[in-house]
Amino acid sequence: MHSKNNVIITPVKNNISLYKITNKNGVEANITNYGATLLSLYVPTKNGKIDVVLGFHSIDEYIKAFEIGASPYFNAVVGRFAGRIKNAQFQLNGKTIQLDQNHGKHHLHGGKYQLSNVAWNFENYNEETNTLTFSYVSKSNEFYPGDVTIEVAYTLTDENELNINYKATTTEDTLLNLTNHAYFNLDGISGNTLDQKLQINSEKFLELDAENIPTGNFIPMENHAFDFRSSKNVVAGIDHCFVLKNNTEPAAILESVKNGLIMKVYTDQPAVQIYVGGKTSDELQNKESVKYHTESGICFETQVFPDAPNHEDFPNAILRKGETYHQNTTFQFIIS
Repeated sequence: MHSKNNVIITPVKNNISLYKITNKNGVEANITNYGATLLSLYVPTKNGKIDVVLGFHSIDEYIKAFEIGASPYFNAVVGRFAGRIKNAQFQLNGKTIQLDQNHGKHHLHGGKYQLSNVAWNFENYNEETNTLTFSYVSKSNEFYPGDVTIEVAYTLTDENELNINYKATTTEDTLLNLTNHAYFNLDGISGNTLDQKLQINSEKFLELDAENIPTGNFIPMENHAFDFRSSKNVVAGIDHCFVLKNNTEPAAILESVKNGLIMKVYTDQPAVQIYVGGKTSDELQNKESVKYHTESGICFETQVFPDAPNHEDFPNAILRKGETYHQNTTFQFIIS
């Protein structure tokens, strides 16, 4: 273990390390370069400091989860394409690009060669902004066209914001849609998200077929169980892409009734995929040996629409050579 200014760096194994940053209010983020993953996020509440993201007991468990094909992508950077792509195919510049079929006949979260289970490079720590930056080069022989150089920066502010900023360039035209797959629980890792209140800045969400692939149609939230235009308790079974009305208001607001903690999600993306889940394989050990269940966590995957390249009227997810991809998402915690 060693310190570099205000960051504590702990080597774990081979080329994998842990990075700990804190702010003046006692918020603490623990991050690893394995998958550029947020391991824990401790936030003070009126009931004491709690970890508000699910996760495994150790780095070995994160690695094992991928090896046995049972990873929930706990708090990792996801890509090259977050979400599903129908039949693992899309058209680009008149050519059919065939991706890895890792979700039945479909493609999910980057497939075999993904960003969540590789060691990223630690680039630097900026003491002035309290920012950790990691980088990774996704190679063109990993199904997708182009060598894509990606940087992800985690910033913890004294306003209790965890900001995640993504930047990428490519050597060829390609498809890119990055997000973070953090599972939040504002009551702590042993809580139930159904006890928490949710509001979403959306009027509609994507209709899905029987295999959770977007049909191209939209479902209005009005008179639906997923109508979160005003705050109400989280409901089970959400795994849907909500179209955001604008990027000036929070995309979503989650609130703990028990400890008064509020989390506001801000993003520059057109949608947020919200997923309620968290149950893990019995072969894997979770933090503090807590048994997660299907309502243990809630994800706010800020992104473009799933299956975007196969729908002309969906937001663009093509990154052209010479362009720079940008994505920015902030999780702001309001402590009562």
